[in-house]
Amino acid sequence: MKKHNFNAGPSILPQVAIENTAKAILDLNGSGLSLLEISHRSKDFQAVIDEAMALLKELLEIPEGYHVLFLGGGASMQFCMVPFNLLNKKAAYLETGVWAKKAIKEAKLFGQVDIVASSSDKNFSYYPKDFVIPTDVDYFHITTNNTIYGTEIRKDLDSPVPLVADMSSDILSRKVDVSKYGIIYGGAQKNLGPAGVTFVIVRDDILGKVDRAIPSMLDYRVHAQNGSMFNTPPVMPIFTVRETLKWLKGIGGVTAVEARNIEKANVLYDAIDSSKMFVGTAAEDSRSLMNICFVMNENYKDKDEAFIEFAKTRGVVGIKGHRSVGGFRASVYNAMPLDSVKVLVEAMKAFENING
Repeated sequence: MKKHNFNAGPSILPQVAIENTAKAILDLNGSGLSLLEISHRSKDFQAVIDEAMALLKELLEIPEGYHVLFLGGGASMQFCMVPFNLLNKKAAYLETGVWAKKAIKEAKLFGQVDIVASSSDKNFSYYPKDFVIPTDVDYFHITTNNTIYGTEIRKDLDSPVPLVADMSSDILSRKVDVSKYGIIYGGAQKNLGPAGVTFVIVRDDILGKVDRAIPSMLDYRVHAQNGSMFNTPPVMPIFTVRETLKWLKGIGGVTAVEARNIEKANVLYDAIDSSKMFVGTAAEDSRSLMNICFVMNENYKDKDEAFIEFAKTRGVVGIKGHRSVGGFRASVYNAMPLDSVKVLVEAMKAFENING
């Protein structure tokens, strides 16, 4: 039975990226060596990382004056690297969920943190609006998509200070004006590749302005100067990132995939909104295109597990909601085909017909 993978991350990847990675693990470019055992200093791998960086710059239209880095440690490492490199006295953060709270916690180790706005009053079910970005801070940090709660901001803010964004779960899903950001970062395991590599897009002119000494491994300038090879990079995940970026370019790039993502989300949100059994949890004006969260109507609260098991009989996996929200979460990242979303919708309708 075909599986329809709605996991929040690690998550679905383009099939061609998986297949090409599998082939390279057996033999990279006819070299007789596995991707897992080649030197990261070899010409074969240098070509891989160079192309991955070039493709990311092309697809996101990254202007001059920025470096693309591939690092380890996940987005969680960036929670401390960002303030280590940027926070001199005070930073501002938007509190929109668990990952934003974790970033705030780390930043407080380096200086004062102002929480500009929060949606914690309603369990992060909406994205704050009408907040004012302070001008007396070193940077302003946002989390653009909140995987647990299914909320997203899909516009580029005008910020009077360097804007830093955790885009782990919506990178390359929509057009972004990179020039409005000082740093964009994220774990790869949603829209880019497997877990194990982190992307960072950093504007060079915002670095080198803090008073503290920065350990080499945590200094963006060191990684930029060494082409992401100050230490051994995560070779296999970077290869898969390159393959994913090649796939994305081949289907028409970010503009094309954004249209696909909107269509997929609309199909699923329409099914939720027209259902008597299922109810969306995110405010309509904050709904994510990447992570669609919903629960059972109060009359059917006892049927959560039954629906998850029913969906599995249709090949639908990974839809259980996060424990802090409950219910269901369908992650419809770039590689998720529309047909899989339709299978989920059909399962929802069939279950409702049987149990409603």
